[in-house]
Amino acid sequence: MIKVGFIGAGNMGHAIMKGIAGSEMNVKLYAFDLFEEALARAAEMGVVACKSAAEVAEECEYLFLAVKPQQLDEALEMIKDSITERTVIVSICAGITDDYIVSKTIDSAKVVLAMPNTPLLLGEGATAIARSERVPDEDFETVRSFFAACGECAVIPKDKMKEIIAVNGSSPAFIYLYAKAFIDYAVSVGIDETAAKSLFAKSLIGSAKMITDSGMSIDRLIEMVSSKGGTTIAGLEKLREGDIEKTVRSCCEACTNRAYELSK
Repeated sequence: MIKVGFIGAGNMGHAIMKGIAGSEMNVKLYAFDLFEEALARAAEMGVVACKSAAEVAEECEYLFLAVKPQQLDEALEMIKDSITERTVIVSICAGITDDYIVSKTIDSAKVVLAMPNTPLLLGEGATAIARSERVPDEDFETVRSFFAACGECAVIPKDKMKEIIAVNGSSPAFIYLYAKAFIDYAVSVGIDETAAKSLFAKSLIGSAKMITDSGMSIDRLIEMVSSKGGTTIAGLEKLREGDIEKTVRSCCEACTNRAYELSK
């Protein structure tokens, strides 16, 4: 049986625990959180609630740091004396490097960096993972399987973990803002909000499936919807006038720059 611990049982930690608990893996889950409500919610799905972060670290082979970057130093201080060479530390803290975690724990610490997103709450997450050189293949594959139980998981180079945040970590918020603009438009012209939300959400889901499953390029998918002189072309012209691609790039760059700031 694999013992997996969580420092932090908030929304993201809970989502990962839920995915693992619902899988066929032979695991036992442990967690510590400063908020009793979070621990109580985790306990409802069989997670062992611990009295301290150190207790979790001492008990578990795999240790998730499911806290905000601003809370990481406090968490590492609580567990540093309990980390051993057998411990695999999995950090979901945006912008934090493996070298930083090593500097706060032990020189031989095995660290996996992960950038999940909130759709993990529905089992439809997208997580990017990378590892330090100290992490053996078997341990890394086990961590990958944890995230695969919650949705899509992709392995990327660790020096791109800050850049990937805009692509999958923060992007749900950007997509929600985009969706809000369409739904607000629908309401402004007298369309029922519930109907508009349902139709637009399904359009997002279907479009995403076309990207992943159709085998076509995104440019070709755009062409499929766009009839010459038609309504879609008229709308695309306005998006291009507003330079949406430049705006998205600026958005991603701002997101990445903040990740670098958090890593200092």
